[in-house]
Amino acid sequence: MIEYEIIDHTADVGIIARGDSVRDVFINAAHGMFSLIADLDMVVEVDSQEITVEAPDQEELLVTWLNELLYLFDAENLIFSRFEIIHLGKEQLNAIVYGEQVDPARHNLKTQVKAATYHMLKLREEDGFRAHIILDV
Repeated sequence: MIEYEIIDHTADVGIIARGDSVRDVFINAAHGMFSLIADLDMVVEVDSQEITVEAPDQEELLVTWLNELLYLFDAENLIFSRFEIIHLGKEQLNAIVYGEQVDPARHNLKTQVKAATYHMLKLREEDGFRAHIILDV
């Protein structure tokens, strides 16, 4: 189940991602971020990319995860629509993400997301799990 909410924030945009587990929150945050970038119904899963990121704690790991995905979008022109987390620990995440090269003829690019930030970052257990992330646009 994909569960996230897009919220306005002064000159930026935020995501509140929810899930039954922290893993679900990480997946939903990534999906929410890419839904801001483009219509994900138009993304075909023809490419996959393995990702490993590390950070001192899970909140920072969430920001690092999202920024790594943005790096692949910006540097390698890849857009993703499915996120499979293989391992999620307190300080490390291993995942496989699925998508394709951006095709301007098919992918209606909407919002340029520059980075996930630490501003107002929260990851906590609340009716399941919930994260609040501000994205620099």
